[in-house]
Amino acid sequence: MNGSRVLITGGCGFVGRRLVRRLVSLGAEITIVDNLSTGHHPLDWPAIVSIPESAVTFLHLDLRTYVKQAPCNFDFVIHCAAVVGGRLTIEGDPLAVATDLAIDADLFNWLAKAERRPRRTVYFSSSAAYPIWLQTSEGARTLTESDISFASNVGVPDMTYGWAKLTGEFLAQHAINAYELDVVVYRPFSGYGEEQDLTYPFPSIVRRVLNRERPIVVWGSGKQARDFIHIEDVVDAVMGSMLSLAPGNAMNIGSGIATSFAELAEACCAAVGHTAEIINDATKPEGVFFRVSDNSKMRKFVSPKIALDQGIRLAVDYLHRELCKA
Repeated sequence: MNGSRVLITGGCGFVGRRLVRRLVSLGAEITIVDNLSTGHHPLDWPAIVSIPESAVTFLHLDLRTYVKQAPCNFDFVIHCAAVVGGRLTIEGDPLAVATDLAIDADLFNWLAKAERRPRRTVYFSSSAAYPIWLQTSEGARTLTESDISFASNVGVPDMTYGWAKLTGEFLAQHAINAYELDVVVYRPFSGYGEEQDLTYPFPSIVRRVLNRERPIVVWGSGKQARDFIHIEDVVDAVMGSMLSLAPGNAMNIGSGIATSFAELAEACCAAVGHTAEIINDATKPEGVFFRVSDNSKMRKFVSPKIALDQGIRLAVDYLHRELCKA
């Protein structure tokens, strides 16, 4: 990647920041386009992901505005830009999430019309694109890439966010077949990390434990399971495979391990030596019951390095330092 020109849309978000830092370390020339609706200006990035100001070109723009005025002169495009948030955003503001449809459509139209096309475009989809009927309390199983097939029945994904990401994947297939673009798709599961926004369940549960709350409350039944994967393992998976996947291929990024939210809270309590009852709040949204990856394709390239208990400790240490600063 040394010397490659890379556009990272939404590069100031949680996933984007880590990708930017890694690519900078590899000598890539980075341009970030981000409207900062959820991300942070590069000068305000936490120390754990900070980069020299001169290392990137940052454009404070909505991607839909950028593609109307700028030529495409990049070797690689990594598309992370999206309206994102936790379960409250997905269920509480579904039309805002649907904006992702317009963002993706404008990006692929821009790439299709470009005089100079990137060698490869990376589209960040989501595990929310998988059919929800495969994620119920009865008959749930790990999700494999072939569970989404545009040649047959794709099923009903998770809310408007899942529909938007599934549609983005559909657009990617058309971009390949009709316009000969080179696109690969990643479906991350429940990525987490030290400086993740507190609208997501992992850091919010860690924060409750660090605050020594009693009881520790988890949303929904608390029995719903997720596949937690550390953000550095997400980046490893992308960097280890993005040049090797065939155009049109999709790949899960996950640990392959099911952990319920109650179990996550218990593990966080154990990490800090906090004793508290774990209770659920059934009035809060739960989402699907069981969302865990079959990560066998990913393991052909890389294996997760950071186990959940280690990731919890990293988050605990980071948030403890931040609380001490406050």
